[in-house]
Amino acid sequence: MKEEVLTIHVALTGTQTVLGGRGSACMIAFTGTAEGPQFRGRILPGGVDTQIERQGRRTLSARYLLEGTDDAGNRCKVFLENNGAVLPEEPCICTTPTILTDSPRLQWLESAALSGTVEADGKDRVLIHIYAEKV
Repeated sequence: MKEEVLTIHVALTGTQTVLGGRGSACMIAFTGTAEGPQFRGRILPGGVDTQIERQGRRTLSARYLLEGTDDAGNRCKVFLENNGAVLPEEPCICTTPTILTDSPRLQWLESAALSGTVEADGKDRVLIHIYAEKV
């Protein structure tokens, strides 16, 4: 059984693209906010999603830093790397997130079995859900 640990509201702020002979790469800058039962905060400047398309297959790797407070009210940061692939037959993108944090209350996320989804949320917006396997 999965439990949602973070919901991230992302606003896309710009893109840079290169079209190569064997594929394309697109870097998408973004900002936004995050909330969950144990954390509330915002995406710090520098968040980027790198998408690479080769032979009709698109992969993504987003890296960003969240700053906010844990559920004890302590200021903290959470680094998130979210990797996945775009599958045309799926309604959303399934991802494999990795988390690092300086919050003792959230450090269990560093070793938890995490999964995620990315879905459209209007023009230039996406919604990311991060889930942890309940043991």
